[in-house]
Amino acid sequence: MNRSNDLTTMPAFSSVFYEITALLLVAAAVGALALKLRQPLIVAFIAVGIAVGPAGLGWVASRDQVDLLAALGIALLLFVVGLKLDLHLIRSLGPVALATGLGQVAFTSIIGYLIALALGLDHIPAVYVAVALTFSSTIIIVKLLSDKREIDALHGRIAVGFLIVQDVVVIVAMIVLSAFGVATGEAASRLWVDIGLVVVKGVGMLAGLGLVMRYLLPPLLRGLARSPELLVLFAVAWAVALASLGDYLGLSKEVGAFLAGVSIASTPYREAISTRLVTLRDFLLLFFFVSLGAQLDLRLLGDQLWPSVVLSLFVLIGNPLIVMVIMGAMGYRKRTGFLAGLTVAQISEFSLVFAALGLSLGHIDPDTLGLITLVGLVTIGLSTYLILYSHPIYDWIAPWLGVFERHVPHREQAFENAARPDTPVDVILFGLGRFGDGIARALRSQGVSVLGVDFDPQASAAWRREGLAAVYGDAEDPEFTATLPLARARWVVCAIPQREANLALQHALRAHAYGGKVALTAHSADDARLFEAAGADLVLRPFAAAAERTADTLLASLRPAAQRDG
Repeated sequence: MNRSNDLTTMPAFSSVFYEITALLLVAAAVGALALKLRQPLIVAFIAVGIAVGPAGLGWVASRDQVDLLAALGIALLLFVVGLKLDLHLIRSLGPVALATGLGQVAFTSIIGYLIALALGLDHIPAVYVAVALTFSSTIIIVKLLSDKREIDALHGRIAVGFLIVQDVVVIVAMIVLSAFGVATGEAASRLWVDIGLVVVKGVGMLAGLGLVMRYLLPPLLRGLARSPELLVLFAVAWAVALASLGDYLGLSKEVGAFLAGVSIASTPYREAISTRLVTLRDFLLLFFFVSLGAQLDLRLLGDQLWPSVVLSLFVLIGNPLIVMVIMGAMGYRKRTGFLAGLTVAQISEFSLVFAALGLSLGHIDPDTLGLITLVGLVTIGLSTYLILYSHPIYDWIAPWLGVFERHVPHREQAFENAARPDTPVDVILFGLGRFGDGIARALRSQGVSVLGVDFDPQASAAWRREGLAAVYGDAEDPEFTATLPLARARWVVCAIPQREANLALQHALRAHAYGGKVALTAHSADDARLFEAAGADLVLRPFAAAAERTADTLLASLRPAAQRDG
């Protein structure tokens, strides 16, 4: 071992480690302050980035490491989004996502261009400003909707759909600008060739992914699901691998990670994977928001206050309005259109990347970049509050939104009818072993509807093969519990005898305001008393009950015949 080499590399490692340590401490302190003041953590973390970045204290020197962690967080975020969109959902929501996404892009580009000209910008900078205003932040919106548990709501699914459409548009736009930025006629003539190559690569990636989904992933996931840790590790590796492939093919890391999630969305393991990745995703996204704040140069913003106010108001008001118009015309309710429309009331981190590309190509100057940056700060900050408080805002202005709803919102009604379950769920049963299986079959024989939950993929799969309702999940995962139809279940029964599983489930049900009754399974009298103190409505003791029945049978056989007859 070369000790001199170890000593020379140690300071570099230490400095990065100390820098990340300081960054985490500052983020935790500012986040705690924001939480106390009831401010969104996203804005707090962007403020941390500004404070520790070049415009502030200048602490972020290890940009490569921070950007790497931010990229991993983005990949996991888009992967989890993809997990929520199975193929049936994409088929049902594809038309509205495409129409809303393209319609909003066209409206914002045209009107934004006219506003930019009116503010005194030249034609080329006005085009850049207009196009930058069209992109909304998929990353920020998905984070907010996930925190509000609205990513699975109809408006959340539609919003994710048209945000993905916007991401595809920005990729194409950047390809076009890169071609125009080269001063040779040969490069300009290859513009359509470059776009065609991207389309071919995208189709090829989708075709290959379809084969993997059909033949490779199902058996592979069944084998990996025996180990929860290995299943999660594979999910992270799969997300990062397809993100890298998407980036290599020119489709962006975001698109690749999203498709990785979609490829697993139709499997029975998606909820177990997504809920276990939430904490890791949120931790890594901290670095994205800090990195975003660190990239903002406040020195470029001073002369752009008035134009930024005008453009910010246009984004905050105009973008939601056009989404509401399109969705209302397509047959969705005004509430759905309003909640989905608020998700486009800001510009994206892609807008800043787009503007930086224009600066590098010589199409715009630093003042235009500063204008787009300031609009991004204003709209991201304000739209965060709009989304967080979307429901009270809607209740306040709902009487004036009738113009955005057709007399019969036929498309939303059809979606609700298709999504409505055929049968109710009377009992949610955790644990499909011998005890749980016996309970479930006895209940079903009496006409009770049972939804089985088990972390053994073979047990849940065996139930589904018999035509019974079953999902793969963990009783100790509180995030997974929230994905179950708790509102329709009269009982939640845990047939797992482990103390920790029962207590974790009881705590999760209380946290999610479950209004039905709970039955827990105890091995011992101490556990039974503990579960009763925790609020269980019924404590099951299978071993004690079996022992009592066995003892009764033996005692009956030991009594004299005359005593039995009597």
